[in-house]
Amino acid sequence: MSQSDTVLSALADGVLRLTLNRPDKLNAFNDEMHLALRAGFERAHADEHVRAVLLTGAGRGFSAGQDLGDRDPRKGGTPDLGHTIETFYNPLLRLIRSLEKPVVCAVNGVAAGAGANIAFACDITLAARSARFIQAFAKIGLVPDSGGTWSLPRLVGEARAKALALTAEPLDAETAASWGLIWRVVDDAALIDEASALAARLAAGPTRGLGLTKRAIQAAATNAFDEQLDLERDLQREAGRSADYAEGVTAFLEKRKPEFSGR
Repeated sequence: MSQSDTVLSALADGVLRLTLNRPDKLNAFNDEMHLALRAGFERAHADEHVRAVLLTGAGRGFSAGQDLGDRDPRKGGTPDLGHTIETFYNPLLRLIRSLEKPVVCAVNGVAAGAGANIAFACDITLAARSARFIQAFAKIGLVPDSGGTWSLPRLVGEARAKALALTAEPLDAETAASWGLIWRVVDDAALIDEASALAARLAAGPTRGLGLTKRAIQAAATNAFDEQLDLERDLQREAGRSADYAEGVTAFLEKRKPEFSGR
């Protein structure tokens, strides 16, 4: 399978849809898929026609995490997994978090290991009712990566984060939603339609302000209260100078639907 085939990419109506496409391997990451997905998010950063991203998986699963066949210690000695993280996962997570455009994730089945933590790093995550989230690292003597040790305690608290990471027990989609790990559970057959509609709605919205909102909420995890107030002031000043703000207010006063440009 070529690099271009491991992640399917399609842009329509401002939504860049990225589909992990190794269904025979439950969309487990190999080097080619890493590079293809990174290229997709780099395009989302650079292309002004991309105003939202929809990430999902092909087949019966979202992603089983790293393809362990590519990191088999029986082949050529002990693998440097820190190199794998530094070269592939960390750049991807930074691209997702720093993208000042909405990222919607549609988890269509099992999301294990890095697959789960990539889903948690997205802005709005929907999951099929049959989906399961598994911190599979404990099964093979590893530490959660792809931001897992950062996102889990912030989303569900230390006690639940430790239990998920140390036991590797599967978490069903309904519980993941009730704990605040994801936004919503959707019937399997309706998942892609609902996620696509959400991404399209966001792409048609005031994406300049949405991106600034994303930046502010992410900064709150480490900012003191006064720092966050100052950040809100600065970002609101920036948003107030945008074409989207001018269009939004004008449309409100003229009692018409706004036509945002993302600028």
